[in-house]
Amino acid sequence: MFSHLIRRGLIFLPAILLAGCNTVVLNPSGDIASQQGRLIVISTILMLLIIVPVIALTVLFAWRYRKSNTAVRYEPDWDHSTQLELVIWGAPLLIIIALGLLTWISTHTLDPYRKLSRLDAQRPIPENVKPLTVEVVALDWKWLFIYPEQGIATVNELAAPVDRPIEFKITASTVMNSFYIPALAGQIYAMPGMQTKLNAVINKPGEFEGFSANYSGAGFSDMRFKFHGVSDEDFDAWVKKVKSSGGALQRAQYIALEKPSIKDPVQHFNAVDGTLFHAILNRCVAEGQVCMDKQMMTDKNVKDESKGEKTEKGAAKAAPQEVAMAAGQHHHE
Repeated sequence: MFSHLIRRGLIFLPAILLAGCNTVVLNPSGDIASQQGRLIVISTILMLLIIVPVIALTVLFAWRYRKSNTAVRYEPDWDHSTQLELVIWGAPLLIIIALGLLTWISTHTLDPYRKLSRLDAQRPIPENVKPLTVEVVALDWKWLFIYPEQGIATVNELAAPVDRPIEFKITASTVMNSFYIPALAGQIYAMPGMQTKLNAVINKPGEFEGFSANYSGAGFSDMRFKFHGVSDEDFDAWVKKVKSSGGALQRAQYIALEKPSIKDPVQHFNAVDGTLFHAILNRCVAEGQVCMDKQMMTDKNVKDESKGEKTEKGAAKAAPQEVAMAAGQHHHE
């Protein structure tokens, strides 16, 4: 009796465990994530066209050719069948070609750097709609979102209007991280000294989970935020709410915010230094630090000047030789 209950419990255990999972990846609220979800489904089906028959035939062969089945025909010298070879090699080859084409097309269509051309499968982007720009900074262990056009910033809270393209510009302050909102689009790495991009759109209103998808230290598991998909009117109201609370985010405040901390509450900043994201990206927030882009430009100029000097020296060195050759040729004439 007890063993019977254990067997039943083991049967239902996977269902109990799966009940704690959500299906947001396959049932998202943004067009990019929806296309990515369909890509997962189609790819899985194509692969199952090979996997399922192989597993089924393995079980069938093991059962059919078991030792106790004396009725089956035994042919130890059989080693070739053209028809079987065509199926064994042809079917997987066709699947691989299909997967390759699917990957090639979707890689270009769903390129996160590519500007959006539609809101969803039925609606193109209206000509008068301008993308919302959000600058994302991965900190230890929290998220900073800067809205340059609205002149505000938030910590661990993100909002955007429904059916309006969003252009995320993403970087990190210390270590590599990963920006991920499953309902919106796939994850994008955030790296210090480098800017990555994500173009996406949210098509349904609601509150969605965002988090870090890359281990980055002690507070990684609590590096979460809420993403609000709202109407245009509600977004304007949210911006006004942010502007009416909190203080300004200048470089001094950012340096304090950058210090490692875990489970930070939502914070609002009603004004932002317009050069802050550039300084974070180029690692020159603190006073006296040289920005990476300026340093690289200086190095390039020095290299170009050095190259120019070498060219001039080479030309000066070659000039007497050319004169001597010309004189010799004239003497010969």
